[in-house]
Amino acid sequence: MAKSLKIAAVGDIHVGEHSLGKYRNLFIDASRDADILLLCGDLTIRGYPSEAKILVEDASHCKIPILAVLGNHDCEEKNETKITSILEAGNIRVLNGTTYELQGVGFAGVKGFCGGFDKYVLSSWGEMAIKDFVLECVNEALKLEKAMELLTTKHKVIIMHYAPIRQTVEGEPPEIFPFLGCSRLEEPVNRSDASVVFHGHAHHGTLEGKTSLDIPVYNVSLPLLQQRQWKTPYYVYEIAAE
Repeated sequence: MAKSLKIAAVGDIHVGEHSLGKYRNLFIDASRDADILLLCGDLTIRGYPSEAKILVEDASHCKIPILAVLGNHDCEEKNETKITSILEAGNIRVLNGTTYELQGVGFAGVKGFCGGFDKYVLSSWGEMAIKDFVLECVNEALKLEKAMELLTTKHKVIIMHYAPIRQTVEGEPPEIFPFLGCSRLEEPVNRSDASVVFHGHAHHGTLEGKTSLDIPVYNVSLPLLQQRQWKTPYYVYEIAAE
């Protein structure tokens, strides 16, 4: 009989240069509670390689596979390639338009980008700076779509940092909604018939939402989980066995 898959997911842990040991228990406990751990971006505070090494040290206590995507904090010092290398050398697989499969469940991940939601999505019109801004999200959405096309599993899980829907950023000041995610990211989610989406970034957003096609979306930002006094520093989602 097939075994159900338990997924632990959290974003925005913001490991700093003085964080050694801070998340050790998170990794130990997640190993007990789940079959795989997803880290939904903003793994570091400033994007320093030294911060990534501290994360890897704490994550060495994890006994289950770890998948991650980078967030905006991880890009601050332009060390994305170095950070990715450090994480992967420490057995944390970084998804960037790439995929992973465990127990018949497929995973795909991208960082995503901002741009606004629904009828307020920023259009590629006017100054070249605006066009470049919009193109960044378009490229992330295309990257996700291509990754999802590679998955042949019935259940497909998406990991990103930025939000693909407005609902899970509600609770943040409306003025910053355009910088928390973009509906362009929702399009490949819906087209791929994903099973569930996990993201972070919106520290004061809403835990649960759905795409326009009723695909569940979870904002698993650690500050949000802490505000809700969640029982664990990660959200656990179970995909039932067939």
